[in-house]
Amino acid sequence: MDQDHSIEFGGNRIYYSKRGKGLPVLMVHGFAEDHLIWDRQVTYLEKEFSLILPDLPGSGRSELFQDHEADLTMDTYASILKKLLDEEGISACSMIGHSMGGYIVLSFAEKYPDRLHSFSLFHSTAYADSEEKKGARSKSIDFIHQYGAAAFIRQTSPNLFSEYTRSSRPELVEELVKIYDNFNSDSLVSYYKAMMLRPDRTETLKQFNKPIQYLIGQHDLALPIGQSLAQCHLPKICYIHILEKAGHMGMWESTEQTNDFLHAFLKSTIG
Repeated sequence: MDQDHSIEFGGNRIYYSKRGKGLPVLMVHGFAEDHLIWDRQVTYLEKEFSLILPDLPGSGRSELFQDHEADLTMDTYASILKKLLDEEGISACSMIGHSMGGYIVLSFAEKYPDRLHSFSLFHSTAYADSEEKKGARSKSIDFIHQYGAAAFIRQTSPNLFSEYTRSSRPELVEELVKIYDNFNSDSLVSYYKAMMLRPDRTETLKQFNKPIQYLIGQHDLALPIGQSLAQCHLPKICYIHILEKAGHMGMWESTEQTNDFLHAFLKSTIG
């Protein structure tokens, strides 16, 4: 994959890939991932769209901010995406955000709504963390500090997939672990802190006047389907798709469905 592009932000180098031709679509990976998580979508969508795939700070080749103990926020990451679009000369695009990537897309939509044609929340939510969720993230941070990123990735990866996927396609779990078990521990902690700090952005859903798509996993343990559906009435223009056999990794678990849903949404909103 083309990985020769980069920008400078706050004294740090942020890398990104570009694939395909056509109207621009920016795809934002989630927690403990990098742009490679989208490979199954890129090979399908690059035929009709110009895809931009950043590695967030601390993921892939992108540098973790030197002061990684500072409290980075979703707004920081959204500002990085804006600078990337500015560098590419893109006035507006569509965005797809997986999990934490969706939190960043929501921040971008709040700060720069005119720069978006539409956006997709892929296993993601506009709600802030509950106290219970913050407590679970804090325990995960403690685990990472004590045992390291590799042990954390090995322990948590199976829960990202539905029971159906784990039993019928266990190689997907192994593939995820193999790709990301060398993730930087400081990066994981930085992302967790940013997620815990993020505000409720349901008002952003209400105020955004262009199409919003939800891709929801029927068996998502990280974001239960009830919580996902609870926000679906908020946007003015809303597309809702449920991946019936997927957990939190629909781009891998239900690849064909995901690609069809994304393609149809992008064609209808920017095509």
